[in-house]
Amino acid sequence: MTREPAPRRWAAQRAPVAWSPARIGRAAVRALHHEAVLYPKPGLVSAMDAGAHGDMSLATFYRSIVALRSYFPTIAALGAAGAPWQSLAAHGQAAEAVMLRATGGVNTHRGAIFHLGLVCAAAGALAADGAGASPRAVCAFVRTMYAPRFRDVSMPGSHGATVARRYGAGGARAEAASGFGAVRRWSLPAFRQALAATGDRDRAAVHAIFALIARVDDSNLLWRGGRSGLVFAQQWAQRFLQAGGALAPHWRDQAMRAHDAFVLRGLSPGGSADLLAVTLLLHALGEEACPAP
Repeated sequence: MTREPAPRRWAAQRAPVAWSPARIGRAAVRALHHEAVLYPKPGLVSAMDAGAHGDMSLATFYRSIVALRSYFPTIAALGAAGAPWQSLAAHGQAAEAVMLRATGGVNTHRGAIFHLGLVCAAAGALAADGAGASPRAVCAFVRTMYAPRFRDVSMPGSHGATVARRYGAGGARAEAASGFGAVRRWSLPAFRQALAATGDRDRAAVHAIFALIARVDDSNLLWRGGRSGLVFAQQWAQRFLQAGGALAPHWRDQAMRAHDAFVLRGLSPGGSADLLAVTLLLHALGEEACPAP
């Protein structure tokens, strides 16, 4: 099979580290694990509790992550080989089936399989061409090379399709098709800002997920709470950020209050959680691609 080379503009900057498919896959698994155990994050499963979920726990997420360990290096290797979109999609669908078997039918990581699979495949393709797997290059690759293949593919009967029809929200596919615009504009800068200020990756990740909740039309929030639930969540997150977010002295107390408020209303920003995992993976790729001198 002939591999389609990455556009020359992405190959201009050489990566000072070798991003093999195995390394990319390990970085994706670490991102998923970090997102899963992080606390406090409003309404979501964490190392402390099950959030607004009655059908899953951290143990469910662990089973899912273990089951998906081979998917991420595989999809990165397919990207490196220039595999056609149909092959990438088939591997994603197979990974969903593996996840559901591991969790007893509970959807823990469908969005992450899609989003992180795209990032891994793009990083693999760029690394194979000797290009740096920087966040900018990876997102541009997804937008230009992969998005035309999945942008207009519908998923009839899915929660995302129902929310899109009912509320006009773009959902996971629209976010990925934009080259992860919300991640590039909001969560990745927020993560980097908080990490530089505090040196604490958990604190930075909390700051980043609130930045996403404040601005993303999260399809999980719309599914669970309708338009009013989305507005409630966004306003909570906006107030948290306006008060300084995770950079404020009493940030943890405020984040825990948000968590309790989301749980009380049965709200869980799962779409934002998936994008947080993308944020963590892109940061890892960029961090190691640009080591300190």
